[in-house]
Amino acid sequence: MNQNLDSAERRLAAACLISFSCFFAAYMRMPIVPLLAASLGADPVQAGLINATFMITAALLSIPAGLVSDRLGRRPLLLGGLAVMSLSSFLLSRSHGLGQMAVVYLVFGAGLATFSPALMSYVADVTPAERLGHAYGRYTMALYCGMTLGPAAGGYVAALSGLQEVFVLVGGLFLIMLLLACRYLPAPPLKPVTIRRKTSAGPALLLILKNRPFLACLLATLGCCLGYGMFVTFMPLYMKDMGMHTVQVGYVFTAQALANAVSRLPTGKLSDRISNKGGLIGSGLALFSLAMAALAVCRSVTALTLVAVVMGGGMGVAFTVICARIAELVPPQMRGLAVGCYNTCVYTGMMLSSVAMGPVIKLAGFAGAFVLNGMAGIVVLVLFTALYHRKRAGVAIGLTDHV
Repeated sequence: MNQNLDSAERRLAAACLISFSCFFAAYMRMPIVPLLAASLGADPVQAGLINATFMITAALLSIPAGLVSDRLGRRPLLLGGLAVMSLSSFLLSRSHGLGQMAVVYLVFGAGLATFSPALMSYVADVTPAERLGHAYGRYTMALYCGMTLGPAAGGYVAALSGLQEVFVLVGGLFLIMLLLACRYLPAPPLKPVTIRRKTSAGPALLLILKNRPFLACLLATLGCCLGYGMFVTFMPLYMKDMGMHTVQVGYVFTAQALANAVSRLPTGKLSDRISNKGGLIGSGLALFSLAMAALAVCRSVTALTLVAVVMGGGMGVAFTVICARIAELVPPQMRGLAVGCYNTCVYTGMMLSSVAMGPVIKLAGFAGAFVLNGMAGIVVLVLFTALYHRKRAGVAIGLTDHV
């Protein structure tokens, strides 16, 4: 038993390291892609369209990629996604036209959509059920730390070495992670459940969407990402509109990111110890939504920073428990599909917010848009609670709506 736990711990540690490094590398290029596009003659609209190709591709392919990982195993898609991201990063460094950039960035999105559900599902596959909260607390903390530190590192490398060199470094990091994954992420041992009859794609998707707690978790994910997309896209403009400086914007974003990351590990441990996991998710959603609305009345850097801490903490609580619940609520042979649905909600929420909130800001101002997002979050909280706690009979192949 101890030997199995040690093996699971080593694989979890490797998965966390690879997750941190890959999302660090992926987000290094986030501020650099628009700059490279502009250097090739793109206007803001064209730069935005190039950036959108990544999100659109990732959103569209996450569910199919998760489904394939259920059929072929996590390892082939995990390694394949890393290889695609490495190759596309090297190709971005050699792009000399906007069309080339758009195509290569589309390929990068496909690689991330393939890699992310496979690794997230792998964590659940190698972790004992009673430690899923702890495992996903560590995993999502590593992932979010990479996302937080990556953009600043990308800007620093670009200032020192140039735009193209950032993509060379990113490609190299992905290549190193590919080698580490080959060595330290072996295929998880087969469990008895994996010999059950496999369900075809369409019925499998319909089956898991009949699971109301699972559907509630997807709704909560989408709602949170709508608000988070508003924060990351428009908070800098909101602060600039109030006469604040770029450095002060960095303070607010750093406070949010630190609270988000730090809250995840203790939340995961708490999630393993209590039965009312829906209450934890609801608490995180409530904090997040109230903080979003409160941003509308903040007029100082101190107030914005304090509210950002509450927002980040709420988001960290909600997402850590959501990830663990998704892994618990579906059978292992459908876990990749379930995680693909989760990732699709993340990318879709971020995209919709970026597109929809611009016109709202023109009509109601930044304050009105933040209040609207907070109200939408409360509506999502009510719907989540109703869906999550509504009991019904379980469906086939062990997919039960347990709370």
